[in-house]
Amino acid sequence: MIPLCEPKIQGNEWKYVKDCLDSGWVSSVGEYVDKFEGSLASYTGSQYAVACVNGTSALHIALLIAGVGQGDEVLLPALTFIAPANAIRYTGAWPVFIDVSFDIWQMDPQKIKDFLTKECTWRQGKLVNNKTGRIVRAILPVHILGHPVDMDPILELAGKFGLEVIGDATESLGASYKGRKIGSLSGISALSFNGNKIITTGGGGMIITDNKEWAARARYLTTQAKDDSLEYIHNEIGYNYRLSNIQAALGLAQMENIDSYIASKRNIAAHYREKLQNIPGISPMPFAVWAKPIFWLYTILIDAAKFGISSRDLLAKLRKDGIQSRPFWHPLCGLKPFKQAYAYQIEVTDRLYRDGLSLPCSVGLKNEEQDKVIETISRLKGE
Repeated sequence: MIPLCEPKIQGNEWKYVKDCLDSGWVSSVGEYVDKFEGSLASYTGSQYAVACVNGTSALHIALLIAGVGQGDEVLLPALTFIAPANAIRYTGAWPVFIDVSFDIWQMDPQKIKDFLTKECTWRQGKLVNNKTGRIVRAILPVHILGHPVDMDPILELAGKFGLEVIGDATESLGASYKGRKIGSLSGISALSFNGNKIITTGGGGMIITDNKEWAARARYLTTQAKDDSLEYIHNEIGYNYRLSNIQAALGLAQMENIDSYIASKRNIAAHYREKLQNIPGISPMPFAVWAKPIFWLYTILIDAAKFGISSRDLLAKLRKDGIQSRPFWHPLCGLKPFKQAYAYQIEVTDRLYRDGLSLPCSVGLKNEEQDKVIETISRLKGE
């Protein structure tokens, strides 16, 4: 089987983890946690980084710090993994699902503007969704598949309407937007280091911000909100969300190779684009001129009428040939837990869900493996 996206362990992972085991520093305190946080802050051009047990916990805390709470609403793309939508519900708030644009498959700034200007009104100094009566508190752009969201118009809208911006930079660590690293564009951002991400700690996550007070509060809330660790005084509800020293050791070693990992992803994407763009019915993954994406998952669109079979048929046939692929996430607005959430003009998301397919793109993908994927897709056309 040629896997979709698996981690690559090639550097100091064994050495650093052994150091943790030999020293006994294996839990949520240790020098590797500090070093890993410093590495991520420096790499993303941010002032502060706070390590968490996973990306969802990082999003949860980021939302709380940004002031999102019971009964609020947070604008979220309809096309993304479920984690940010779940994190919004953890706070007692609700997502408002916004469509993505067809040109780059990212959260659509124009539809954000249309929603805020046409569907919301100011009531006693608060922006309220006319359909739900809930207060709109924040925007949560998710930079999916390794490509940046068009952030400048979103940040402008957030400033105009008094909204916080919480970024989910998980899939685009290392990507750049108009020369700025993803992770540093929002007031606060979250990352995940799950096994299939550009770097991994097995699990793990990170909160990134330039706000000193927010960083301190993130550290406080993720360590059970301890006000006096000796006497065990806790004045708030806290969370056991800290990353272990062993996982941080893995992450630090991975960060030492992130540039080579990204170079591999970009080479894989370029080869797919070159070979697939002339096959009728195949649309290669798009990217904007202002973006420097990392192509975390290389994704194509299948026009069933022109290609001869649907994306799901192609997925099944690739699997029979030992090639793993993956469809887009189910539109979040169509999932049972979010039936009470508001969805605004969802159109492109449904089309991408129907036609999208992600192809094998592990950092360590061999040339002959990628050529097999390409040759198989070409052979399967019209079957």
